[in-house]
Amino acid sequence: MSRSRLVLLGTGGGPTPKVTRSAPAFAVVVDGVTYIVDCGNGVARQMAKAALPFRSLRAVFITHHHSDHNADYGNLFLLLWAAGLKAPVDAYGPPPLVRMTGQFLELNAYDIATRIADEGRPPLAPLIRAHDIASAGEVYRDERVRVTCTLVQHPPVVPAFAFRFDTLDRSIVFSGDTAPCDSLVELARGADVLVHEVMYEPALDEICARLDNATRLRQHLLDSHTTADQVGVVARDAGVKCLVLSHFVPAENVADELWLEAAARNFSGEIVLGRDLMEL
Repeated sequence: MSRSRLVLLGTGGGPTPKVTRSAPAFAVVVDGVTYIVDCGNGVARQMAKAALPFRSLRAVFITHHHSDHNADYGNLFLLLWAAGLKAPVDAYGPPPLVRMTGQFLELNAYDIATRIADEGRPPLAPLIRAHDIASAGEVYRDERVRVTCTLVQHPPVVPAFAFRFDTLDRSIVFSGDTAPCDSLVELARGADVLVHEVMYEPALDEICARLDNATRLRQHLLDSHTTADQVGVVARDAGVKCLVLSHFVPAENVADELWLEAAARNFSGEIVLGRDLMEL
């Protein structure tokens, strides 16, 4: 039986670059084939650090259009193409992913044309097969994996998705960014692994203290994300075997035991504190 690998490429939350955590990105690897979920800044370099072959990329999935999740969407293709990517890759995400793909190719048209003419590379555009998705259901299927999605609650961003990967040996769910919602619980029902965003509410005042938009940002975080206490409830209600905490807000300066203790208040299963380049 094939064995799936889960690699946490980036586990920090929010658009500001972090010292200790890279931006959100994950890899599911099955039989040497790589599927990427979210493309935060640095995803290609994180693939290199994780020793994931660039030519192994088969599909990319974007949960929603916030910059910490899509800033390197186009760059992932551009950089892997420069490193020898030759086979087409499917990309799925909320609208306007198809339009964004075309705009990215236009933005980098000079570099692409130069490398085609000067280095003999194949055209890049045919290698990116972008698809807009706007509703729940099956997104992708091949001989190794079936990917389904559901709509989650991350106002004001609509649509925002969570993804579930079912392979021959296990099921892995990625929450994306979301407040607690029944649709995610149903998608994750009985999953082996739930990779879920997490926020430590007592730290919000410190996060917002030096910002001019503190009041609005604090309200957004409370309305659109899941606290460490709440994430345990989600995992418990879904009946998952393992809860992996990721997309940490704040990404730094909260002790490990505080995250774990809060999540464990409502969930008695295995809890993993996610770190960049961790493999499960």
